[in-house]
Amino acid sequence: MSKHIKINTAVIGATGYTGLDLILMLSKHPRVKITNLCATKKIGKNINYFDKRIKKKLPNISSVNKIDWNKIDIVFLSLPNGEAQKLISRYYLKNLNLKFIDLSADFRIKNSKLYEKVYNIRHKAKNLADKALYSLPELSKDEIQNYRIISNPGCYPTSIQIPLIPLIKKKLINKNKITIDSKSGYSGAGKNLENKFTHKNLYSSVFAYSTKYHRHIYEIEQQFKKYLNENISFTFNPHLLPTFRGILTSIYVHGNKNTSANTLRKCLLNFYKNSKFIKILSLNESLGSGNVLNTNKCEISVCETRVKNKYVIFSAIDNLVKGASGQAIQNMNIMFRFPEKLGLK
Repeated sequence: MSKHIKINTAVIGATGYTGLDLILMLSKHPRVKITNLCATKKIGKNINYFDKRIKKKLPNISSVNKIDWNKIDIVFLSLPNGEAQKLISRYYLKNLNLKFIDLSADFRIKNSKLYEKVYNIRHKAKNLADKALYSLPELSKDEIQNYRIISNPGCYPTSIQIPLIPLIKKKLINKNKITIDSKSGYSGAGKNLENKFTHKNLYSSVFAYSTKYHRHIYEIEQQFKKYLNENISFTFNPHLLPTFRGILTSIYVHGNKNTSANTLRKCLLNFYKNSKFIKILSLNESLGSGNVLNTNKCEISVCETRVKNKYVIFSAIDNLVKGASGQAIQNMNIMFRFPEKLGLK
């Protein structure tokens, strides 16, 4: 594809937190022409009405019916769970060159019965499950161009899989003694937060939730099985923080025989030596989410504890960027053979 040709791009679900971050980044991408911004409310409004950060003149909000599906190259779907599968099922065969990136959970879990159990939604595109790739680009880069449907990973799973999969793969940690504690800004729960949580003082306190059955557990288990070909035992506890964006994940592990903190760090350094977005900090370096906000980066720190052979691995991402929209653009760049970092920071 010529360096001067732009790909026609539609965003469906344009006015949520994820959709707005996605549009902001796409509007600055040198190889993207935004042709459609779709939502179900505020039809006719300019996108700047929803987000003052977006300065570029773009199409006004319209309904999905206004899309000319034969003239777009890629569509991003930032919709509630259960909605993307309907649209992809309807248009997948109508334009065989059209690519889809789904930021919901509709194609994350390959087993449709498990998806229906976890999300309590009937899956209406079961025939497309094998045609979709769950794509965390650092792990799936070589597969991306073989698929037209990309399932973007969840934010928590992104912060967890990036540090853990290389270490388990190399058998450096005990696969049955893993405790994961993740803390996210409240944007991770979407808009209308008060309708989802009844916890008092939600915007000025820390809130733990869904310890036993958080939905992201199942995609993490699935990907562990794919890359490691074995079952991994872990506990996962998410929290909401009174900050808007950012995730800090703390992973407590037991080293196997002859494993040291330095061994763990060197493993990660080697695995991600060619990565555009993964940064491994110095041993025992303090880590917060501040450095990664509004970027597609993931920072990782391996730390020793007072207890022999027990270590903590910290992982920080922006839940709306590396955990959603930025990762979606990273997937798009690889799909279209653009430089992986194009339009991202």
